[in-house]
Amino acid sequence: MGKEYFAHETAVIDDGCKIGKGTKIWHFCHIMSGSEIGENCNIGQNVVVSPGVRLGKNVKVQNNVSIYTGVICEDDVFLGPSMVFTNIINPRSAIIRKDSYVPTVVEKGASIGANSTIICGNRIGSYSFIGAGAVVTRDVQPYALVVGNPAKPTGWMSEFGHRLKFDEKGYAECPESGEKYRLEKGRVSKINY
Repeated sequence: MGKEYFAHETAVIDDGCKIGKGTKIWHFCHIMSGSEIGENCNIGQNVVVSPGVRLGKNVKVQNNVSIYTGVICEDDVFLGPSMVFTNIINPRSAIIRKDSYVPTVVEKGASIGANSTIICGNRIGSYSFIGAGAVVTRDVQPYALVVGNPAKPTGWMSEFGHRLKFDEKGYAECPESGEKYRLEKGRVSKINY
């Protein structure tokens, strides 16, 4: 049985990785042994996926991203061009810390903007939105919009990627999908009818 994914001829795919059906891997990528990539992902050019990394279904990785050991991305995550993950809190060239990787989890539907940096050990909440160039140094709540260095919350986003405008009672509606959201005690949730 042939492979069920596409890999450009310049991509290096090591033995011992799992790649889901319908995934596309573009120019000059390196997919390392022990990594797992779900179905229908798109891996842009010059991307490295290190051992132990797990990418869910429909993850979009733009050009020039290195996804280091310790990173888990759930389904429908977007990783913008040249964004950065770290996996050691205190790296030093002369000290080997391969047993000290600190995990980072990016939950379902989150978007991480171009040139942003995610410091390891943080959880990026579902459907959150990390602005371009932001430096994330702490957990990000679901649906939160964070920007700056260090990244700070400046609002809330819908699952369709629109900024939510809450009324005085704490309700908002996505202008594209019509889905409704509730802001209560500093947390946003989608209202399911």
